[in-house]
Amino acid sequence: MIDFNVILQQIFTWQNILIYLVIINIIGFLIMWLDKKKAQHSKWRIRENTLFLIAAFGGGLGTIAGMYTFRHKTRKS
Repeated sequence: MIDFNVILQQIFTWQNILIYLVIINIIGFLIMWLDKKKAQHSKWRIRENTLFLIAAFGGGLGTIAGMYTFRHKTRKS
């Protein structure tokens, strides 16, 4: 019989959680860069729902860092 508690303990280790958080924050940072570049070239933008979703899944620090690094959605024109 399969013991799901053992499987979950093997998947959700501190190392795996840390790796996930690093990756999702890098994605959040890069998605801000990509959206800024699309805005500069008047192309279709990334939906705000997508940006908020990435932040909600743990990429908040990377998203905020990207916002201030690229001055993305931080100033009103």
